[in-house]
Amino acid sequence: MLCAVFDTKPYDREFLTAAVQGGEVEFRFLESRLDVETAALAEGVKAVCIFVNDQVDRAVLEKLQKLGIRHIALRCAGFNQVDLSAAKELGIQVTRVPSYSPHAVAEHAVALFLTLNRKIHRANNRVREQNFSLNGLVGFDVFGKTVGIVGTGKIGQITAQIFRGFGCEVLACDVYPQTEWAKENRVEYTTLENILERCDVISLHLPLCPETFHLLDGAALERTKKGVFLINTSRGKLIETKALIHHLKTGRIGGVALDVYEVEEGIFFEDHSGTILQDDDLSRLLTFPNVLITSHQGFLTKEALSEIARVTLENIRLIGEGELPIEGTLL
Repeated sequence: MLCAVFDTKPYDREFLTAAVQGGEVEFRFLESRLDVETAALAEGVKAVCIFVNDQVDRAVLEKLQKLGIRHIALRCAGFNQVDLSAAKELGIQVTRVPSYSPHAVAEHAVALFLTLNRKIHRANNRVREQNFSLNGLVGFDVFGKTVGIVGTGKIGQITAQIFRGFGCEVLACDVYPQTEWAKENRVEYTTLENILERCDVISLHLPLCPETFHLLDGAALERTKKGVFLINTSRGKLIETKALIHHLKTGRIGGVALDVYEVEEGIFFEDHSGTILQDDDLSRLLTFPNVLITSHQGFLTKEALSEIARVTLENIRLIGEGELPIEGTLL
């Protein structure tokens, strides 16, 4: 069975190709993102495989249906880019990879925070220029600080456990509290409001949905403890960017570590080093010395990429053979 893979990067090609066994699935690798203009590139295939910045609204789904496509395989956990109700109406099955390596994202979240706090990125740049001065590189001990984990799925739980290992007090909030896990790891469930007011560090681990859109808006950021460090490795639209910039300028926010951004499409995963960045808010964020941004690479480990490829390929194979996909992957 032939599957069109949109928004292909070298690592996608490498790990998806390595996962193929027996030749049941063949891939047509496309560098283009899936949208209403590029949907025609999927002609002749039985399924399409997409990533976080492909856009699959009703117009795209209708084009795919006319091409005879009945399966969209997401090689990621998030699915906010897909109109699920339209897909169901049009008879197109949608699968995802709900859990590939929660350790990868959790470890990246903590690595971002540690790098920002101890200014390792700035120190590295100095030393490479033979500047061994320590001025302006003062951070703070993580031990004894209060950390808030917003969202305690697998990634949030592992992030919390890492911070507990540093000797932090960890507060958490979630609409579905994991009480046994919290008791075992000495994590206290509380309200988001309490986390905003008390925590020195806040890390977001939530899906994007109508209820979480701009969860940290201007009013929420105004309630945070002065000097708080924010970490977001989940979805960019959880934070209202313009409000974040405002509170960075006033000093309310002490530091921001981001692996995601509110408007990633057309920016993240691409090389813009030879052009002028057209996103004014992102450009402004990059001017702050207390902001550290990576380009949505939290998932980028060998273990995570291998698991993403395995689950994606198996879903494509099973649905192509008229069977049920891997449990928990069907949306």
